[in-house]
Amino acid sequence: MGRVIRGSRKGKSLIFTAKTRLRKGAVKLRAVDYAERHGYIKGLVKQIIHDPGRGAPMCEVVFRDPYRYKLKKERWIAVEGLHTGQFVYCGAKAQLSIGNVLPIGKMPEGTTISMCEEKASDRGRLARASGCNCMVVGHSDDGRKTRIRMPSGSRKTVPSTCRAVVGITAGGGRLDKPVLKAGANYHKYKVKRNCWPKVRGSAMNPVEHPHGGG
Repeated sequence: MGRVIRGSRKGKSLIFTAKTRLRKGAVKLRAVDYAERHGYIKGLVKQIIHDPGRGAPMCEVVFRDPYRYKLKKERWIAVEGLHTGQFVYCGAKAQLSIGNVLPIGKMPEGTTISMCEEKASDRGRLARASGCNCMVVGHSDDGRKTRIRMPSGSRKTVPSTCRAVVGITAGGGRLDKPVLKAGANYHKYKVKRNCWPKVRGSAMNPVEHPHGGG
């Protein structure tokens, strides 16, 4: 009987969980309502904020509640070119401009999008990391499905009612800067989770890993 290897301990132990105390919260598009399905609704970009452990900047967008007298705050991933004080529009009738949210069925082929939904009204799943984007490749003849090119280059077919933000996710080129010292990686992973430094299996003893010893 050897020791339990690191990969198995990660599922059980609490010391490997993500550091979430200082994070700003989940990033989601607006929940779909009548205004978005049949028209559009205007929002105001209040601030652009840094979220610890996330490479892409986040923006706080404020909408007026269509049914009650109050404001609704939404947190989105900021796209390149978005600024505070900008009006953004969400809905089927919104214009095709940077920062607006509309169904991908309404976008022409070749549109660059981010924070795209995988299933209709799941509030954004694809192309959310810094510098990532999807591209609308084509629409089916009946207008029910749309093909998009993923950040990896693979193609995916999604329903045309899925929404997305127009533009490229901000914070791109993050990996272009070389990691000159171990301290840079130390701080990077300190806010993410306990997964660095990684000891190689071949550097361990036989009791600790199948590759150990020798």
